[in-house]
Amino acid sequence: MANESAGHYVAVIGGATAGAEVASRLADRGIAVTVIEQNVRPYGKIEDGLPRWHEALRHKEYRIIDEKLSKPGISFLPNTKIGRDIGFAEIVNDWGFSAIVLANGAWHDRPLPIEGADAFVGKGLVYQNPFVIAFNHASRGDRPDATYTVHDGALIVGGGLASIDVAKIHTLELTTKAMAERGIETDILELEVKGIPKILAIHDLTWDDLGIKGATIYYRRRVEDMPLMSAPEGADEARIKKVEAGRRRMLDKATDKYRFNVEPLCTPDSLIVEDERLVGLVFRRTRIENGRVKMTDETFEVLGPVVISSIGSIPEPIEGIDMNGELFDFKDWDIGRLEGYPTVFSVGNVVTGKGNIVASRKHATHVSKAAIEAYLGLSDDGDRSEGMSASPAAPDAASLADKVTGVLSNAKAPTAEQVQRLRQKISDRQNEVGFENFKAWMEKAGEPC
Repeated sequence: MANESAGHYVAVIGGATAGAEVASRLADRGIAVTVIEQNVRPYGKIEDGLPRWHEALRHKEYRIIDEKLSKPGISFLPNTKIGRDIGFAEIVNDWGFSAIVLANGAWHDRPLPIEGADAFVGKGLVYQNPFVIAFNHASRGDRPDATYTVHDGALIVGGGLASIDVAKIHTLELTTKAMAERGIETDILELEVKGIPKILAIHDLTWDDLGIKGATIYYRRRVEDMPLMSAPEGADEARIKKVEAGRRRMLDKATDKYRFNVEPLCTPDSLIVEDERLVGLVFRRTRIENGRVKMTDETFEVLGPVVISSIGSIPEPIEGIDMNGELFDFKDWDIGRLEGYPTVFSVGNVVTGKGNIVASRKHATHVSKAAIEAYLGLSDDGDRSEGMSASPAAPDAASLADKVTGVLSNAKAPTAEQVQRLRQKISDRQNEVGFENFKAWMEKAGEPC
């Protein structure tokens, strides 16, 4: 009996939106899954990257993730980081999993693209991810190592939703402080929900009365290009124009409600340094030609108390995974395949680079249905299928399954003896970190902010 197949067993690295989605889908199809999470809780950027005023959304996503990870067939391994606690090549080649799914997100900030800039981190230069993480944990006091300061007149280099969040943190906190100095109590949540002008009007104040300059976002493209809403695939010119107009309206509402500024069509060109501290940037004007950013000869200087780089996040390097510049060197970006690791797939932000919930969940579902389940030989109804046929419920599954077929033969499930050894490894690590079961662990971890 020891040589009989015990069914497939998959490791999912990362338990947040994308990881929970793919783990849930695989468990629904009878696959045993272990979710390996680097943090205490599995919420990833829902907890640490989504500003704390998004209370309803955050707790909704917490409940969704908890529900998915509590399903039968899913085990949880927290406080375990691949590359630190377990080597990547080790878990792929030695543990005995049928497949590995990377859903570990993108936690590193993309470097500010000016030579020598990182020498000024903490000396006038701040990156978005640690800034927002510190903001989120400040009210709880559970991350004394994570600190942040808001400065009036901050320069924010970026242009996505995360950049807007950074700008809002500044203006909301500065407004709260300015009103407190006038003996008026308010808080960030109230200001974020109702908007700064409405709260000021209640107290017969205007934005100019506060004397706050506000933060400014410097964006290399047009306002209409900001990724605040997406055009449907294959949209015609008229539809694209509507989307662009919608983006402008959304940004106008946001700048009016939260009193930050946006300077489009410019990109950082060089540093302004005084007394070994970054005190501003030289920007170069840009123009858009055929959808591409073109540099002009015009430059201008902006001084400010801090520069915050918010130009996107990239995966944290893991020993054993080749890099292509700042990103993992995927040979197939659609399903996150890595050269030399035929049993590895990747889902969510680690592939898409999009730090939003919908994109992560959509990509995880797409890859799970079109590739991972096909690789494991599963049909949509949960039965083993012949060959590499894809789920008939996924209209694009066939083409993706063909890609997998070109590289892989049918996956061979581990034997019962191999699964027993695998489960022992998992159990040993769970004991090491003090994990008993998901419910008890989450109760011990405490309510997230």
